[in-house]
Amino acid sequence: MKRNPISGNCLVLIGLSVMTLLLFGANLFWGSIDIPAQSVWNSLWGGSVEKASWQYIVLENRLPQAVTAMLSGSALAVSGLMLQTIFRNPLADPSILGIDSGASFGVALSMLFFGGTVTAGSFSLSGFLLTIFAALAGAVAIMTLLLFFSNVLRQNMMLLITGIMISYLTSSAISLLNYNASAEGVFSYMIWGLGNYSGVSSSQLPAFSILILIGLFLAILLIKPLNALLLGDRYASNLGINIRLTRNLLLWTTGLLTASSTAFCGPVSFIGLAVPHLVRMFLNTSNHQILLPSTLLGGASLALICNLISTLPGESGMIPLNVITPLIGAPIVIYIILKQRT
Repeated sequence: MKRNPISGNCLVLIGLSVMTLLLFGANLFWGSIDIPAQSVWNSLWGGSVEKASWQYIVLENRLPQAVTAMLSGSALAVSGLMLQTIFRNPLADPSILGIDSGASFGVALSMLFFGGTVTAGSFSLSGFLLTIFAALAGAVAIMTLLLFFSNVLRQNMMLLITGIMISYLTSSAISLLNYNASAEGVFSYMIWGLGNYSGVSSSQLPAFSILILIGLFLAILLIKPLNALLLGDRYASNLGINIRLTRNLLLWTTGLLTASSTAFCGPVSFIGLAVPHLVRMFLNTSNHQILLPSTLLGGASLALICNLISTLPGESGMIPLNVITPLIGAPIVIYIILKQRT
């Protein structure tokens, strides 16, 4: 008896939802500090807790960190799926257009050139707020440049190559800034570049969540055009899809998701590249009506897993995200390359 593909895909979607919820709970109950499960539960629901420090860790550290990981992972995975669809390139991911390189350049400029503080008259910006502002400004600048080229270049492949060249240029500028910067500035930038889900505080979480949720909502609205693009630009045009407008909307959505995630969490690698392929392996479909929400949940789950692994050293420290994500993502990409040869 053959499996009904619709019911099978729904089961995968339900399974991913359950896994995401379980991993979210695990991130709350497990961390570098050993806190009894009852105390974690009481902290979440306003009960009495033996130590005030435990309640602070749960509400001000673990909860914002878990929400940040879930939203960032979803954003990067959905961005990767949309880019792989529009460019018809299985190795496309949020870094390929240089948007995260633009964010990295903005942070490098603020840390290495301005020394971590920007002052204009009575206005001064420093610390984490400066990092967020600089990353968003750099990403928006690159995104604006890409939108200009999107309206000039008709072929997606030419736009893809342009994005790669922009990424090389920003990487070169970052290297130059590193070469002339102080050792303290280089160290600060290197730490930011390793990725971190714990940098978003409870007061910053609403702004981060709103930006990501707007981007994910826009991505869901683009499901129908994404399915049409799978059939080719000419067929999509016959269906009434405005190719140039759709491409610009996809770039804006991808840019918003990538810029927001990179600004708050650093340039987290491989999630946007690996998750869409991993989900396709289980679903065996290209229909974005099931593929996009599954990718969203898959990205959230993988990010939560990486966040859990990062706490393995315990009180002695945390493993940087960009040490963990390649260990999971690279084998998936290698498998995809080998599978394409068969």
